[in-house]
Amino acid sequence: MQIVTTHVNTDFDALASVIAATILYPGSTPILPRNLNPNVKAFLSIHKDLLRVRAVDEIDLSDVAQLIVVDVNNWERLDRMASLQSKDDLEIDLWDHHTNEGNITANFNCREPVGATVTLLARQLKEAGKLLTPIQATLLLAGIYEDTGNLTFPSTTAADLYAAAYLLERKADLNIINTFLKPAYGEKQKDILFKMLQNARRSKANGHWISINKIDVEGYVDSLAVVVRMYLEIVNVDVAFGIFADSERDHCMVIGRSSVDGFDVGSIMRSMGGGGHPNAGSALLKSVNPAAVEAWINELLLGNRQAAVQISDLMSFPVFTVSDDTPMKKVAEILKEKGCSGVPIVKDHQPVGMISRRDFRRIKKESQLKSPVKAFMTNKILTIEPGKSPMQAARLMVKHDIGRLPVVENNRIIGIITRSDAMRYFYDLLPD
Repeated sequence: MQIVTTHVNTDFDALASVIAATILYPGSTPILPRNLNPNVKAFLSIHKDLLRVRAVDEIDLSDVAQLIVVDVNNWERLDRMASLQSKDDLEIDLWDHHTNEGNITANFNCREPVGATVTLLARQLKEAGKLLTPIQATLLLAGIYEDTGNLTFPSTTAADLYAAAYLLERKADLNIINTFLKPAYGEKQKDILFKMLQNARRSKANGHWISINKIDVEGYVDSLAVVVRMYLEIVNVDVAFGIFADSERDHCMVIGRSSVDGFDVGSIMRSMGGGGHPNAGSALLKSVNPAAVEAWINELLLGNRQAAVQISDLMSFPVFTVSDDTPMKKVAEILKEKGCSGVPIVKDHQPVGMISRRDFRRIKKESQLKSPVKAFMTNKILTIEPGKSPMQAARLMVKHDIGRLPVVENNRIIGIITRSDAMRYFYDLLPD
C-alpha cells in the first residue's frame, strides 16, 4: 500500500501537494490529518467526494509499504504515523519546500527553496505529461497562491510563476480560488487585532524592525496567522510575532511573519519546537509563561551566547567506548571505574549501540556476565550532530527516556552529551 500524507493543521499548499502526489504516484491513497485549516475544511466540504481523501484510522498502517510525505520533514508533525517510524522495510519519498533539517530519513528527496511545495510537484507533473482536471489544477494553484501571497511574498521564485502559468493553462479557476482563499476574519479576529494595535511596540534587532505582542485569548480562535500578517502591515515592521496565551488550555500559540529577505522566521520557530519557512512559522508551547516566551524570542533575535550554543560547545570528549565483543563483566567494571552510567559500543570504530546500568537488569544468571556486550546493548543507537542545539538534544532525551547521546560526525563518535550537560545549559551554568 502507498499512502501520501502531510502535516497537521493542513493548509492549501499541503492539501494540494497531497493530491498532486496521488497523481504522480498512481494507486496511492491520500491520508489527511484530523486538524485542517478552516479554508481547507470549507473546500473539502464540497470537493471531498471528488478527491477521495481518507483519515489514518481508515487504513491499516501495517500494510503500508511506501510513504510519500509532502510539505513537512518531521515525524512529530504527522498525524498518528509514529508506528511507521520504526518500520524497517518502509520506502519514503519526501517533497518539501522547507529546506531546514528534519528527522524523516527518505529514500528519495525533492527539496528546494521555492514558495510552495506544490510548485515542485506541478513541475514534475508537467514534465511527466500527466493530465489534470480543472478541479485538480484549481486546487494546485490555490496551494501556490496561499503560500506565496498570490505570488507577492519575497519567498516567491520564478519556479512558482512557471507552475502557476502551467496550472492556468490546465484551466485552473481563479474565481473558485478567490472564494476559498478569503481569510476567515470575523469579530474575534478584529478584537484581537485591535488589542494588538493598542499595545504595539517596535524595536530594532540585527538591522530589522521587530514587533512582539502578547495577547490573551479564550479558547480556539481561527485565522490568527491572518491577524499577525495584518498587524505586521499596519504597524509597518519587517517582522512580527504574536504570542496568543490561552490560560484555559494552558498553552501559547506563537506565530511569526516576516516581509523581508534575510530574516528566517522559520528558524526562530524551529528553535522553539515549531516549524515554518523564512517568511512564516509557528510553535505551540504548553505550560509556559507568555512573558518567558517573549524573553525567549528576544534572546533568539539578539543572538546572545545561549541562542548560539551548539552541542559541540557542551559535549564531553574524548569519549570512552568499548567494542561490541567485550564481556558484560568487563563492561560492569569499566562503568564502575569510570563512574559513568553508560557507554557507547563500537565495531570497527563505528557506533553500533549503547549500554547502560539499566541494561544489566536483564542479566538473570551469573554465566551471562561472560556474554559479549552486543547481546545486551541497545541496538538502535540515537546520536546527534555537533552543530545541533541543546534544545534538540533535550527533546531527544526526553522523548526516548535516555540519559546520553553520542555526538557523531562522519559516522565517528567525537563526543557525548548527557542530561547533566543539558541542565548546565538550561540553568545558565555555561563557563565564561
